[in-house]
Amino acid sequence: MKLSKFSDQELIQAYLKGNEAAIEQLIVRFRSQVYTYIICKVKNDALAEDIFQDTFIKVINTIRKGKYNDEGKFLPWVMRIAHNLIIDHYRKNKRMPFVKNSDEFDIFDVIKNPDNNIQEDLEKNQVLSDVKSLIKFLPSDQKEVLMMRLFYDMSFKEISETTNVSINTALGRMRYALINLRKMAEEKNLNLTLH
Repeated sequence: MKLSKFSDQELIQAYLKGNEAAIEQLIVRFRSQVYTYIICKVKNDALAEDIFQDTFIKVINTIRKGKYNDEGKFLPWVMRIAHNLIIDHYRKNKRMPFVKNSDEFDIFDVIKNPDNNIQEDLEKNQVLSDVKSLIKFLPSDQKEVLMMRLFYDMSFKEISETTNVSINTALGRMRYALINLRKMAEEKNLNLTLH
């Protein structure tokens, strides 16, 4: 059976039995999600690459030592490691990160739907542009939960574990983010619905 068909747990077990390609498969499987999360936080390609590598070095070392406790939560565990390494980096540098889009990377460029016609694409691009312009005005905790939920497709349980808050707090932040987006859209007379 091809490694790409293995579950996360099966890949970990294969790696522990000496199959180095199994850990490579895990890294490839989650590279996009983990790297996207990191780059959204640090806004620096070189730093994001360093933190990404440190994240997976820590993952590999933990698995090697037999300290990884799999409960079907490999990705949230990796995301929590990345999150903690980002926090460690900013603590060392005595400055806190903020989320903003840059010219090099824009999360909205990643979201594409090939089934749309040109008019739907134009409408969607306008809505995404409007939403993007409003998201930057949200408080950072609301922005973080909104992006994790909508763009990384993380569950509220995964969000709570990654950000070290309760599920209710994560839900509350999402609720307030949506309320604030609606209020801002109304104030600016923006239609955020797709037809």
